[in-house]
Amino acid sequence: MHEELHDHDRGLSYDLPVLARRRMIRLLAGASLIPLAGCAAEDDAASSSAASSSSSSSSSSSASCETIPNETAGPYPGDGSNGVNVLKESGVVRSDITSSFGDSAGGTAEGVPLTITLTVVDAASGCGTPKKGAAVYLWHCDRDGNYSLYSQGVTEENYLRGVQETDDKGQVTFKSIFPACYSGRWPHIHFEVYGSLDDATAATSITNTSQLALPKDVCDTVYATDGYSQSVQNLSQLSLESDNIFSDGYDQQLATVTGSVEKGYTATLTVPV
Repeated sequence: MHEELHDHDRGLSYDLPVLARRRMIRLLAGASLIPLAGCAAEDDAASSSAASSSSSSSSSSSASCETIPNETAGPYPGDGSNGVNVLKESGVVRSDITSSFGDSAGGTAEGVPLTITLTVVDAASGCGTPKKGAAVYLWHCDRDGNYSLYSQGVTEENYLRGVQETDDKGQVTFKSIFPACYSGRWPHIHFEVYGSLDDATAATSITNTSQLALPKDVCDTVYATDGYSQSVQNLSQLSLESDNIFSDGYDQQLATVTGSVEKGYTATLTVPV
């Protein structure tokens, strides 16, 4: 029976070549591991960065945003809360609100053309989701600072009032005229948001009531035109900071306005609800 011979018993002549081979293997392995380790570090960093970016993006998209500030509807809403209710009249659902409709006198509000586009979005989703199928009732004063249905001389008119249903983008658009600046109030436009067109025309279940502010530079330009002379003096006595509605902040309510007196203006505002 032969005794088993272990490597360490084979002698120096065996050990030297074995040690040389093992040393070479270690050297080669070490050389190959250096770039591998570097790649692994870069991959880990890239993976970590991607995960961080994904997390940040997810956090940003899921974060909520502030709803539009709720404001008073004022004394001339025409929604049934203070006398007359225009929302239940046939014809109130319309985009062009410059003229009266239905059984009213049929007058047309004169002034510099203004197109108003509101985009209603879901505040809970971070303002990234349009509110399709909601409805907006919008109204404002005329070039003389009068409100149809209420002010002396225009109680038989219902112009500058209308309802629109939001489209796939959450948008409603109204064709109107630039409102006046009357004593004590910064130039503004009223609106109410409803959950649906049916709710709006039934004058029930208002979700939000707010106001849109118009920028001073555009107001100055418009009020320099014929028909707005009284607005020049009224505006000179006001500021957004002193207005009793916008004095507590107006960042979410100040519309972006583009255009010209000759071609008309467009006012846009995002309305988170």
